[in-house]
Amino acid sequence: MTTPDELVAILDRILDGSRDEKDITLLRQYIETGNAQSQMQLAKNIVNANEIQGLHIGDRTYYGTDAETIKIALREVLPEIINSIGIKKSLQQNPQISRSSNFSPQTSSEDVVTTSNLKSLLTAPPTTTTFEFEVVTVDDQGRETKRFSKQAKYFVENLGDRVVLEMVSLPGGKFQMGAAKEKEASQEEERPQRIVNIKSFFMGKYPITQAQWKVVANLPKIKHHLEFEPSCFKGDKLPVERVSWFDAWEFCERLSRETKRNYRLPSEAEWEYACRAKTSTPFYFGKKITTHIANYCGQNEDINLVYRQQTTEVGNFPANSFGLYDMHGNVWEWCADYDHDDYHDAPSDGSAWLNDGNEEYRILRGGSWNSSPNLCRSASRFSENASVTDKEFGFRVVCS
Repeated sequence: MTTPDELVAILDRILDGSRDEKDITLLRQYIETGNAQSQMQLAKNIVNANEIQGLHIGDRTYYGTDAETIKIALREVLPEIINSIGIKKSLQQNPQISRSSNFSPQTSSEDVVTTSNLKSLLTAPPTTTTFEFEVVTVDDQGRETKRFSKQAKYFVENLGDRVVLEMVSLPGGKFQMGAAKEKEASQEEERPQRIVNIKSFFMGKYPITQAQWKVVANLPKIKHHLEFEPSCFKGDKLPVERVSWFDAWEFCERLSRETKRNYRLPSEAEWEYACRAKTSTPFYFGKKITTHIANYCGQNEDINLVYRQQTTEVGNFPANSFGLYDMHGNVWEWCADYDHDDYHDAPSDGSAWLNDGNEEYRILRGGSWNSSPNLCRSASRFSENASVTDKEFGFRVVCS
C-alpha cells in the first residue's frame, strides 16, 4: 500500500510540475483501495491542486490559494485518510445496506457515513454540445472587413429559476502574453512578453449577469455576505457590477458548492489567453476598436462616436474566435492574481500569481463601458483594492 510519505512525495512532484505517468498510476491505485469520501476528494484536490481557491476535506476548509498552503493542508490529513482504509468492513456483514445502491461490496456501514454524499461532492464531467456564432474582423481604420461563422463546444449549468450559466470549452495551448514596446499604447507593466502554457478549461460565455447573480446570492453564505441587487444599472441581462473581488470569490464558492463543480475566477494568464483567442492584435477583432463592436468610452474617436454611458446587455456584440462575448469593454473583470508591477518572475503555466505581490490588490482586465480604447486592449492591465466596488467592475467565471 502507498504510505503517507510516498503520497506526500507524489504530491510534491505534482505541485512543482515534475510528475510523470507513474505518479498518476500510483495515485489511481491508491484511490482504488477504498471508497471513502475523504480519499476520493483528496485525489480530486491533488490533481487540481494548483487551481483550488478553497480546499475542503472532511469537516475542514483551507482558504489558502497558493500551492504551499494546499501542500501543508493535505499533509495534515494524509495520515488520517490512510488510517481510514484500515477500518473498512465488508458490505456482506451489513445487510441493512441495499444491494441496489452504488456502493461496492467492500463498502461498510461506517463508509456509508462518508460516502453517502460522494455523489453530491463530485459531479461527472459535463456533457458538451456545439453552438454557432459570428466573428468579425476590422481593418486599421476600424472598418469591418470580414464576418464569418464559427462553432465551439459548451455546457449549460442550470442555476434554477429558469436561469442558466453557459460555459464555453477552451482548448489548451501556448500563447505570447503581454505587449512589445513598439505596440501602440502598450505599458511597461505588460512586459516582459513571455510564452505561457495554458491547460484546457471552461469559461463563461458572458460576464456574470444580474439574473445569475441573484440566484447565487440567494444561496447560503459561506464567508462573505452578498447584496442581492448591487448593480447601478438594472437589468437581468446586464452584467452585474459594483461587486468587489471578495464578492466575486464568494459567488464562485457558493456556485461550486451548489453545482459540485470547481468554479473560480480566472488567472490573469487564462483571461488574456481567452480574450486573444489565438490573435496577436491589440483586440481580438483587429488593431482598431469601434463602438459598433464593443461598449466602451468612444468620446475621443473620430469615427462613429457613440458613448453609451452604461453597461449593455451581454452578447450584444460579436464574439471572439473562442465564442466568448464582451471581453473588450462593458465591465472590468476580476482575476484571481495579486497585483504585480510587471511580469518578471510570473508563472509560465497559466496559474494565478499568488506570491511576492500586493495581496490587498487584485487584477482586473478588459476595460469597461467608461474606459478609453487603450484600456480595453487584450494586454492592458489594471488593479484595485479587493474590497472596492465600482459600477465598472464585474467578473466572469471559469470551471476546471
